[in-house]
Amino acid sequence: MPREGSKTAAAFAAVAVLAVVSMVTARAAGEQNDVSVQQIDHGKATYAQKCSHCHGPSLMNSGTVTPDLRGFPDDKSRFVTTVKQGKNNRMPPWGDILSDEEIIDLWAYVSSRRKP
Repeated sequence: MPREGSKTAAAFAAVAVLAVVSMVTARAAGEQNDVSVQQIDHGKATYAQKCSHCHGPSLMNSGTVTPDLRGFPDDKSRFVTTVKQGKNNRMPPWGDILSDEEIIDLWAYVSSRRKP
């Protein structure tokens, strides 16, 4: 039969493990969701003004060569480079038109709408 002290130690250990798991989970969620609603809203407005005529109002435009942006990989660096430099002589470069902040806000909007 276990002693009373070992039961108490086991209970404290279980509580400590749960606390650590909770902190790690919260930190991971914060790292993934480090964009604000305001950034997403700004990105949505910029998208509607600058991008929707080619990529469609819902991030897809069937019948054109533009990709469904809801399926864009979770690769912020690739997205920023593509927007700034253009792509395959089909998408024009936007690096001289959009600010870095506008491009990051676009990323916030596009990534918030990604297909699961």
